[in-house]
Amino acid sequence: MTKTNKSRLIHGMLFVVTVISTTLAGAEWMFGNLFFFVSHPMGWDEFFAGFEFSIPFLLILTCHEFGHYLTARYYDVKVSLPYYIPAWFGFIGIPSLGTMGAFIRLREQVKTLKVTFDIGIAGPLAGFVVALFVIFYGFTHLPPKDYIYKIHPEYELFGENYSEYVYDKDTFWLKSNLERINPLAASNISTDTVRIGPSYQLGIKLGTNILFELAKAYIVPHDARDRIPNAHEMFHYPWLFAGFLALLLTAINLLPIGQLDGGHVLYGLVGNKRFQPISLAIYFSFLVFSGLGVGLFDAFNPFDLSQPPSKILLAFVFYWGFLFIVTTKMQFSLRWRVMYSLGVLAVQEIILLLWPTAEGYGGWLLFAFIVGRILGVYHPRSPQEEPLSLTRKILGWIALIIFIISFSPYPFFSTQ
Repeated sequence: MTKTNKSRLIHGMLFVVTVISTTLAGAEWMFGNLFFFVSHPMGWDEFFAGFEFSIPFLLILTCHEFGHYLTARYYDVKVSLPYYIPAWFGFIGIPSLGTMGAFIRLREQVKTLKVTFDIGIAGPLAGFVVALFVIFYGFTHLPPKDYIYKIHPEYELFGENYSEYVYDKDTFWLKSNLERINPLAASNISTDTVRIGPSYQLGIKLGTNILFELAKAYIVPHDARDRIPNAHEMFHYPWLFAGFLALLLTAINLLPIGQLDGGHVLYGLVGNKRFQPISLAIYFSFLVFSGLGVGLFDAFNPFDLSQPPSKILLAFVFYWGFLFIVTTKMQFSLRWRVMYSLGVLAVQEIILLLWPTAEGYGGWLLFAFIVGRILGVYHPRSPQEEPLSLTRKILGWIALIIFIISFSPYPFFSTQ
């Protein structure tokens, strides 16, 4: 087997495995159950239903990556086919998305700013256009209002206003009652009393973004407004869930930091001299928001003053250590790295003094680690930095607007 054929086989196998893993994950979100390690695991019918999630989701992801790939090929830049990353955790009882995305590898340095810009922006624009069609279809083809009763038969007991009861954190009922209405859900419960609603299945609800809110207001037909799913139930609507996740991944890629797609775009718009401090400031702000009020994944939270002083001190050390580690690839001396990481803590403390209830989203800290420790917040200087054309500048600003309307500061909320 030639090296080229072997490489294509690897790409193909990764794609096939990712199709399977995202289909498994999609079914688990749709039906609120798992395929393994439960009393009544799902079967083939649920698996095939999962394609309703995996197909639109992977279609958007694939168009994004091939936007990069085809643009690179257009400029005769040596580039790999997309590498898909399967990531399904149902085998250990944890809901997942089925993938950690995909990427291409440029096999040579891009010589000009124009080509770097074009390759960087092509992926998000291609994926975003397809995501718009997916979201439009999802909001214009909402199932009947009683669709949710197929997932949660117990909701029907509360009538059309079930949302006033089932999402109340203080509302509990006996497991024996649930067994009579929804045996499948009850079979996975180990306690005698359970909380009504999705908390006994997933324990989270979906966030939102500007584009989703615009779609709800202007795309959904007036006579179908009562069929718009509750944020707790959006996981069970595969087209909408796939569209939301695709927008979230698009927004992450468009963060104007380092060598992310958004970094390439901003670098082309403002040039090398201006980009580096802007990227650093945006990353600094991202870190401040991520750990605001929650510390390190809320496990080491120095802002929780209800803890004993020893735990607060320990949380401070761990959280500061994390902030120090993510400055590794920054072009700072050791002293400035210490000051930078302490500065993030200081800004967070000031914000909490002014707004005590302010809270960030700790889930972003993992991405902040990947950017700060692995990818870096700086952009390498392009060998040729010719000014971009007016058309490219307009597309660049459009891409940044897409980031704003697609980004969800709080993509998932805990209902526990």
